[in-house]
Amino acid sequence: MMEASILFFRTCLVLLATPIYLLSFLGIWQPFCRKIFFPFLIEKFSASQEKKTKKLKQELFCNLPDFTGPSGELRLLEIGTGCGANFQFYPPGCKVTCTDVNPNFEQGLLRSINKNQHVHYNGFLTAAGEDLHQVPSGSMDAIVCTLVLCSVHNVNGTLKEVLRVLRPGGAFYFLEHVAADRSSWKYFWQQVCSQTWKLVFDGCCLTRELQKNLEEANFSELHLQQISLAYPWTPIQPHIIGYAIK
Repeated sequence: MMEASILFFRTCLVLLATPIYLLSFLGIWQPFCRKIFFPFLIEKFSASQEKKTKKLKQELFCNLPDFTGPSGELRLLEIGTGCGANFQFYPPGCKVTCTDVNPNFEQGLLRSINKNQHVHYNGFLTAAGEDLHQVPSGSMDAIVCTLVLCSVHNVNGTLKEVLRVLRPGGAFYFLEHVAADRSSWKYFWQQVCSQTWKLVFDGCCLTRELQKNLEEANFSELHLQQISLAYPWTPIQPHIIGYAIK
């Protein structure tokens, strides 16, 4: 009965989104989404999200200076930088290398850099989280990844790259939305929305249990907590936040 209900509502949603599915079939939607729609949406979302997450991110990143390397500078890599919404929380003098699979974020990123000149911008790499071959092994003191693991092609592959790039004793910071409890209505609606949501929002997956991936990765320490952020009428709840040490 539950599976039939999910299928019924999922079909209704597909019908409502028929124009997007048609554009996708014609090969028009993905280029438009990556170049125009998604960068615009993320920049606007980051601005509205700031009030909800500012205190959380201040607390999350407050111990970043503790991971400063022997050279006396904090070398930080951000995976899926987007428009640079996290820059304001990084400590002064932090040397930031930015990566994103979508090069069309770079314009918004440059605007954020101009607003946050307390950090040292070390360049932008067009790279997927699963393939950071441009970044040398053991070269980073900290890696940040917020609202990105939901859309990478391979979560375990991305975490494997994180561990490769981090120096021993370095830290990986995360804030991600995850699948709701399987017995809840939230999870029901996540299943209903998953297919269309993934298409519209450039590969974002609603039903990943990322806490399991983090627990199974080879980190020496994992500090993780589940939180609830208020995003009315959206299926992106709950969230996990924390950091892990190599």
